[in-house]
Amino acid sequence: MIDGLQHRVDAARKLLRRAAREFAPAAFANSLGAEDMVLTDLIFTKALSIEVFTLDTGRLPNETYALLDAIAVRYGKPVQVIFPHTGAVEAYVSNHGVNGFYNSVELRKACCHIRKVEPLRRALAGKQAWITGLRRAQAVTRDDLAVESFDAGNGLMKFNPLVNWSHEEVWAYVRAHAVPYHPLHDRGYPSIGCAPCTRAIAPGEDVRAGRWWWERPESRECGLHALPDGRLERAKEPA
Repeated sequence: MIDGLQHRVDAARKLLRRAAREFAPAAFANSLGAEDMVLTDLIFTKALSIEVFTLDTGRLPNETYALLDAIAVRYGKPVQVIFPHTGAVEAYVSNHGVNGFYNSVELRKACCHIRKVEPLRRALAGKQAWITGLRRAQAVTRDDLAVESFDAGNGLMKFNPLVNWSHEEVWAYVRAHAVPYHPLHDRGYPSIGCAPCTRAIAPGEDVRAGRWWWERPESRECGLHALPDGRLERAKEPA
């Protein structure tokens, strides 16, 4: 195991336990990427009192559904699945086309809002905390994320237990604990979202280069982690 990884694992477990204990009910928004599978393993193997859910946008790769089945088999419990409102999706497609998100950043963000942001808000309603697998090293938009912060938009605490982890540390944990992971990771997809908005990356590209690759890097967020003014929450403590 990588030197120092056990310290990071212990710190992540401690933070998860505190979120479950002090901010109940707490929920983990699981994107099913490698980082989130680490958190899935930490939560399910320790039977922490944290709800685990994912968002089914209606445009996910088939491999994502296979991973959901693998999680249920491995841990003996399913991940709760949250869906967008059908009427909102139908209205968007009627007005902008099924792939209208390619036409502008505004239309892409509108699609993300319908399929991801609004369902997330419903999933978090009544919760006191939510957990994510965000890491600072993932993108320029995330390089000073907080380990924990108050999410004013959703009115609860937000915890990012893996915020300081490296890509190598994430995969060292996955391998050491035989954690199930998304098959597309083995095909050059470090970050996985909706099928039409995700592609494999070339060697040397940024890990988020395959998400909304037709846009400028600074716009490549879906809005799930934005403050009311559109920015991501920033760190209040040293890295």
